[in-house]
Amino acid sequence: MCLPLAIALTAALFACTATAADVWIITDRQHPVQGTPDRLIELDAPMRIEADLSADLPSDSRQAAELVQHRLKEGGHLLQQRLAGAYQGVADAWSLGITTIPAIVVDQRYVIYGDTNLDQALTRVEQYRKEQP
Repeated sequence: MCLPLAIALTAALFACTATAADVWIITDRQHPVQGTPDRLIELDAPMRIEADLSADLPSDSRQAAELVQHRLKEGGHLLQQRLAGAYQGVADAWSLGITTIPAIVVDQRYVIYGDTNLDQALTRVEQYRKEQP
């Protein structure tokens, strides 16, 4: 009796995830979303990285510039990747026309605004797809 139930649940889970090929969560630290997307875009990430780079700078502008350059160099390729990824995420959200956060984007086609539970949002998208083939 447990085996058929397990098979049915597995099939249902596979069917739900099979239809959502690409899932993004677009949000910020103030609006967390439960679930693990294919891509998490935090719109405040660039600001947080820049705040770290500019923390505790001296009042002398030349010294401050040198310290920031040192921090950038010290962060190396990983810091450059973080910055580029953070700004690319903001650009991608903008290009999709995201107007409210949190936003859950499925296949860059369907958007659920305000839902903080990824599984619930995916269920809503799947239901919509069934009703609107």
